[in-house]
Amino acid sequence: MRKRVRKHIPNFITCANLFSGCVGIVFAFQGELIYAAYALFLAAIFDFFDGFASRVLKSFSGIGKDLDSLADMVSFGVLPSVILYQLFLQAPQIDKVSTYLNFSAFLIPVFSALRLAKFNTDTRQAEIFIGLPTPANAILIASFPLILQQYPSLSKYILNPYGLTVFIIVMCALLVMEMPLMSLKFKNRDFNRNIYRYLLLLFSAILILFFKFVAVPVVIFIYITLSIIQFKFANDKVPG
Repeated sequence: MRKRVRKHIPNFITCANLFSGCVGIVFAFQGELIYAAYALFLAAIFDFFDGFASRVLKSFSGIGKDLDSLADMVSFGVLPSVILYQLFLQAPQIDKVSTYLNFSAFLIPVFSALRLAKFNTDTRQAEIFIGLPTPANAILIASFPLILQQYPSLSKYILNPYGLTVFIIVMCALLVMEMPLMSLKFKNRDFNRNIYRYLLLLFSAILILFFKFVAVPVVIFIYITLSIIQFKFANDKVPG
């Protein structure tokens, strides 16, 4: 009985991820973007711990893998796109063209679906990522309303329909790009083998401590940069 219960713990956590994403979508459509962002961050926490629980409990299944992708599609595909859509609605209408750019927000779930489908079938991604992970992309998007709350003066840069459209195109490309990025899964505590992970965690902690949510875009940039250094300049090999 206990073994059967333990088997379902990771799936329960995944369902909590999905529930958080659904709640966040409701908040986002109501224009409560701060609450929507917090719901997305909560979903990201659940997403981390369902994988952690699977490894600790050694409870892996095809259903769990598919359920995780379905939950991620809602929490890190649909929810961030609705947040972006609402940001478009808050942006000043520059011209007639800009009034239709808000629909570009829904390219995020399209490319997130492609990213997740690729992840489920790509054997190279057992220990690394190929393309930007959907949670990282979603967290970056969710940081925008919080940055605007912290620094309203930045609205002229963030709430620009053309700027948001370019941002969406770049992020969609990063989601499906053949670019190896490190995973935060620690297989051991060896410092040399995990030096880039430790550096990322160190930089992230310092930046978030001093700059709070405005540090999130910088952290994502550092993550991509360290990954490029790890796989291009440090001669780490990509599996496959």
